[in-house]
Amino acid sequence: MDRSLPSAVDPSERVRLGLRISYALPALALAVVGIPVYVYMPKFYTDVMGLSAASAGSVLLAVRLFDALSDPLCGWISDRTRTSLGRRRPYILFGAFPLAASLWGLFHPPAWSGDPLRWWFSICVFAVFLFWTIVEVPYEALGPEITLDYDERTRLLGLRDGFVLAGILMAAAFPALLGAFLPLPETGEGERTTFRLMGALYAPFLVAACIVCATRVHERHPLGSWPAAPLSFRQNLKASLKNRPFVILLFAYTVSAFGSNLPATLILYYVQYVLGSAKADVYLMIYFVTGIVFLPAWIRLATAFGKKEAWMAAMAINTSAFAGVFFLGRGDEVLYAGLVFLSGMGFGGTVALPSAMQADVIDYHQWLTGERLEGFYIGVWSVAKKLAAAVGVGAALMLLGHAGYEPNVVQSEPVLVRLRLLYALVPSLCNAFAMAVAWAYPLDRKTHAALRRALSERSSGPWRP
Repeated sequence: MDRSLPSAVDPSERVRLGLRISYALPALALAVVGIPVYVYMPKFYTDVMGLSAASAGSVLLAVRLFDALSDPLCGWISDRTRTSLGRRRPYILFGAFPLAASLWGLFHPPAWSGDPLRWWFSICVFAVFLFWTIVEVPYEALGPEITLDYDERTRLLGLRDGFVLAGILMAAAFPALLGAFLPLPETGEGERTTFRLMGALYAPFLVAACIVCATRVHERHPLGSWPAAPLSFRQNLKASLKNRPFVILLFAYTVSAFGSNLPATLILYYVQYVLGSAKADVYLMIYFVTGIVFLPAWIRLATAFGKKEAWMAAMAINTSAFAGVFFLGRGDEVLYAGLVFLSGMGFGGTVALPSAMQADVIDYHQWLTGERLEGFYIGVWSVAKKLAAAVGVGAALMLLGHAGYEPNVVQSEPVLVRLRLLYALVPSLCNAFAMAVAWAYPLDRKTHAALRRALSERSSGPWRP
């Protein structure tokens, strides 16, 4: 473990604050729309629109399985794109418009039922995730290209993921704020109005954020970094499996992400049916505000002690607090709020630090193959992230449906037991296993510095602005 103080950042690799913010803006916008899609939409379509929980879960699972091909393929294609705007920016800029239109359709369903509603939900969700891939994979691939410095990457990608948390907070707070300023009936029509307004506000915000990023953040050019015969998609996939730091990081992250997606999907159900509370929005705000407040501390810890060590500490705090939620029941709102706060202290680190570690394993791939494939690696990473979410969402909803879940009624004891298991115990076990895997991750600051020196000595050395 590297406990030495970090060396000074190479001035040529330092990123100005204005450029960091311009790069981070799309992350804020994508997070703002992500919470409704992941958290609110399943319950909205099941409890308000009348779609069965099993149908919603199967559709979300099927659409996410499609991402298993589209994400790495989109990243690989963007790696090989050559335009006057560069490799990444055309996708960020022009993919934002159909993504915004798809989100509007998902947030504004017609008053249908049965098969027509299921088809509407399926088509809109499919379009959202297709265009989300087209925008997000090249956008995230742009991040590791902006700076090659070990610690500057932590600061840059930490700010980006801080914007992710801020976007999640904005989305979580939106229904409560809307209810305060624009009283709506506590009926299905009130919820439909809420989501119509979300679509009207979120869609143009997403487009504007992507335009700012695409016009202000310029790409590096891979001068001399391509071998005479670039590897095929299949060859790069095989090479990525030989990238030991990447395999360890990806496996640990996927296990942890699967666990974290269960409470993200089930919090509305847990708070209503287990705690007997209507304050889910308040608890989400506590969690995300705490995560944002403590995120700078995790970035400083990563700079001082190493990214892996800080990530594992964040997971330990997040997990040890959240495990206590399993033992709560009806009326335990104060205890739940306290555990949410304690768990949120580690949340920012679990979000931001894997991204900074991921950027470093891309350098290792260049050392193995001579190619820089940010898009390909981000695509593979995105598959893991989305499949973890898909399996979490799909499995959670289908298991609830099979246990006898019925919307807006007092739930049976088997449903409540299953809710507590899926919401609290399974995620805690996933994080514990992920920590055991992550312990073997080998890239620290000294190792990464040696890697960069080795790349610099090659004719296909590091990228230059």
